Amino acid sequence: MFYHKKPLQYFTPPESPDPVYAKKIQELIGGTFGEMTVMMQYLFQGWNCRGPAKYKDMLLDVGTEEIGHIEMLATMIAHLLDKAPIKMQEDGAKDPIVGAVMGGSNPRDVIAAAMNPQHAIVSGLGATASDSVGYPWNGRFIVASGNLLADFRSNLHAESQGRLQAVRMYEMSNDPGVKDTLSFMIARDTMHQNLWLAAIEDLQDSGLEDTPVPSSFPQELEKQEFSYQFWNHSEGTDSAEGRWAKGKSIDGKGEFEYVANPQPLGPEPQPPQPDPRLHGTAKTPQPPTTDKPNLIERIGDMLTGDNE
Repeated sequence: MFYHKKPLQYFTPPESPDPVYAKKIQELIGGTFGEMTVMMQYLFQGWNCRGPAKYKDMLLDVGTEEIGHIEMLATMIAHLLDKAPIKMQEDGAKDPIVGAVMGGSNPRDVIAAAMNPQHAIVSGLGATASDSVGYPWNGRFIVASGNLLADFRSNLHAESQGRLQAVRMYEMSNDPGVKDTLSFMIARDTMHQNLWLAAIEDLQDSGLEDTPVPSSFPQELEKQEFSYQFWNHSEGTDSAEGRWAKGKSIDGKGEFEYVANPQPLGPEPQPPQPDPRLHGTAKTPQPPTTDKPNLIERIGDMLTGDNE
């Protein structure tokens, strides 16, 4: 059960409207690393968690917190769009895009800097579930694998990218209210990066998961002679100076080895020839297909395992 309280987690309103900045803030809501992504990612990880209760509870705590962050940003966008112009001037010469063409500047720069028209047309001067260029938020952005170590690493990545974007947005504004609100969200991103590092450490110390993920797969079933080799696949050997190229592996289970000139270990590919009923181009002319089962029957045979 979710329970909503009306006061925001934190909020300082902007001092003046700024519809262009409102368009940019959409990235922090519906972008790949926006609050909608981390909200859904943590909630689905929590709902799917079959491990110790402390991990499930923590995931649902943080996922629910992120709902509040979206509410803060949506409220900020509403303030930034307040009294925003919703009708272009009728004088075509004053149209900024027309002026850009006549003045020799790039119209794309003007379009990119303009207010998001969907804020007026679609949402009535409110936030939308999309990024800063209007691309709708997508559930494919989230990671919820059921393996907590893999998921916690994805969470650390998401919070790192999210804090980076929030800091960039902070630098793009001179409005004290905007900067104050973002400073709270940046602080929470700091906590959440530390949270996921702590959760990774806690999970590994518990013995439930370890590197490599999934640690439950027996390493003797992989080609272990290649497990800790670094392959130099570009010109130059500067990569040989890195921690990944020598010494004990990070998981403590092997020794890094630098391979300066890796060689192919497989044959030249010889793809199988196409089924004549698909009418692909084969190496040699193909006979007519009238005496063979039709394609639907052939696919049915493949699904049932009857390939004769």
